[in-house]
Amino acid sequence: MTDGIPALSTPMQDEQHRFRKSLTEATSRFLSAQRSILETVSTDSTVLVDAIERLAAGGKKMRPLLCYWGWRGAGGAADDAGVVIAGMSLELFQAAALVHDDIIDRSDLRRGAPSVHKQFERRHDDGGWHLDGEHFGTGAAILAGDLCLSLSEEAFASIAAAPDRVASARAIFNRMRTEVMAGQYLDLLEEAIGPDRQPEVAAQRALSIVRFKSAKYSTEHPLCIGGALAGAPPSLLAGYSDFALPLGEAFQLRDDLLGVYGDPALTGKPAGDDLREGKRTVLIAKALHAGTADQALALNSGLGREGLGQDEILHLQRIIDATGARDEVEALIAERAHTSHKALEALPLDPLCRDALSVLAEAAITRVA
Repeated sequence: MTDGIPALSTPMQDEQHRFRKSLTEATSRFLSAQRSILETVSTDSTVLVDAIERLAAGGKKMRPLLCYWGWRGAGGAADDAGVVIAGMSLELFQAAALVHDDIIDRSDLRRGAPSVHKQFERRHDDGGWHLDGEHFGTGAAILAGDLCLSLSEEAFASIAAAPDRVASARAIFNRMRTEVMAGQYLDLLEEAIGPDRQPEVAAQRALSIVRFKSAKYSTEHPLCIGGALAGAPPSLLAGYSDFALPLGEAFQLRDDLLGVYGDPALTGKPAGDDLREGKRTVLIAKALHAGTADQALALNSGLGREGLGQDEILHLQRIIDATGARDEVEALIAERAHTSHKALEALPLDPLCRDALSVLAEAAITRVA
């Protein structure tokens, strides 16, 4: 608003708003149909879809939006239903990943609300049911995540487009899912191995996890799936990758900083949550490599320790700052942001698509939540 006059929306914002509205409506219809199926099994089972719907309703919808603008940049029509279904499938895959990730990371909160396994645990406790509430919550959330993953696949399989274009997009979609599972396992493995015996290569391993667990499926694959559905030639898909992969890495590196330094009121998670979970991120790898023996000992002793208090979190944050690791990660983010920006400038896009991707990129890199 300027001088009391509401700011006018741009054509890009109007188009993006229409897509988001279509995405919300399509997701609601799809999940409503799934709820009806579950009702034929038992009304008790519909809570699985309820949990999925609550989770899918939140978030910034970055992946569906990248898919949409990848589609538009390759010549796809603005009002096509197929790209909406593709965006919905990506959002359901993201929701499934979040449900399982919160279980693996023992995270009690997601976007400021109880995570799905905690919602089911509370349901057990409120009902006064038998046996262990925590076990019930974890088991029910695994099933909700599995159902969400299955629904993501079902949605993608329903996309109506030219067979060769669907096949091209399907190949990217399939690879994306495999890479995320492998990246998630490597992340879990890195935590389990614990204190690193080769700190000089830990950062490279952590960067590999960043790439396959998050970066490619957050930005590169959604953009390329949209492009492939619209019939993008290999040269355009390669250009999309050149832009989106460094963007995705910057996005996840920012997330790693937020996991240690983020404001709980904005992130929806406790301060220093990654430290409590023992995350062996690029930030931690660089701190361990650059720090003194005493600093490394303090970090390794604190990471992943149950009941880590706020004063201890603050102490670990100060150690990381003192090693220069935070500044190094900020430099990595800036370098990848620059690489991504230069690649975007080289893409043969109309101004509308270029502006949309530029706005999404800026939001991904500078976010505070």
